[in-house]
Amino acid sequence: MKKRTPISIYIATTIGLTIMAFEMFAGDSDYFSSPFFWGLLVITVILLMIMNAIGDLVENESFSRLSEEEKKEYLAEKSIPYYQKLWNSAFKKQSATEEKDILIDHGFDGITELDNSLPKWWIGLFWFGCIFCVVYMTAFAFTEYAHPEAEYDKEVKTMLASIAEYEKTAPQIDLETAKYSADNIAEGQELFKTNCVTCHGDGGKGGIGPNLTDTHWINIKEKSLFKNVFWMLENGSPNNPTMRPFVKEGTISGRDAEKIAAYIYHINQETSPITPAQGGATPQGEEVKWENENN
Repeated sequence: MKKRTPISIYIATTIGLTIMAFEMFAGDSDYFSSPFFWGLLVITVILLMIMNAIGDLVENESFSRLSEEEKKEYLAEKSIPYYQKLWNSAFKKQSATEEKDILIDHGFDGITELDNSLPKWWIGLFWFGCIFCVVYMTAFAFTEYAHPEAEYDKEVKTMLASIAEYEKTAPQIDLETAKYSADNIAEGQELFKTNCVTCHGDGGKGGIGPNLTDTHWINIKEKSLFKNVFWMLENGSPNNPTMRPFVKEGTISGRDAEKIAAYIYHINQETSPITPAQGGATPQGEEVKWENENN
């Protein structure tokens, strides 16, 4: 009579498979707080315990039908702990007598080999790998689990939502509170590409609009370059209606204007200008010496 696997192994395996299934198929990653998840686990454990109780009844009935010798052999085997049996099946070396029983002699070539059974841990890992592969491929094919693009889009949406929520309560940025920060340059560059590059060209070299990298400016409303750019983004150009008041009309926020102004300050004050020989637009307006400050 074959010794049964302990109920604890079934419960641990079931819990692991349930968590794996929820991880792959559940839309909400916070399933540990879901009553459905815990209810499913409780019901499953109860069913396993019922199954184990039925197994005990079947085992007792089968045991009663064994001969005395078979009973002694079964009890001796059952007295060995389950994990000890797993260890023995993987690492214990058989005796010389046991080796003879599993020795295979090819006969014609003089080669002999042992007909060893595969270790139970190896067989368990093999079947676990097969089951995991089926579940994983099913989740990959029919859900958004393990799709980098879907995960990226979800994270971006979460991030944008958190930014929008923050900006609802964050203090508004205006000309008085705007400050230059090098940390805003990278985001300012992206905002510049979206809102300004059509007129001012790549890198602010100019085109329809003036070159933003040289020392000449048409509109001079503030003493510092950073504040002057912010003023232009907020109020627009009094000399050219094409340069709209982006902030006042709601195209960008004051925080966005702060970032764009940081980028323009960077390309004007911290990098070399793009000259006409390098493809930049010819200087327009008058030469300006801005105050030597970052705000």
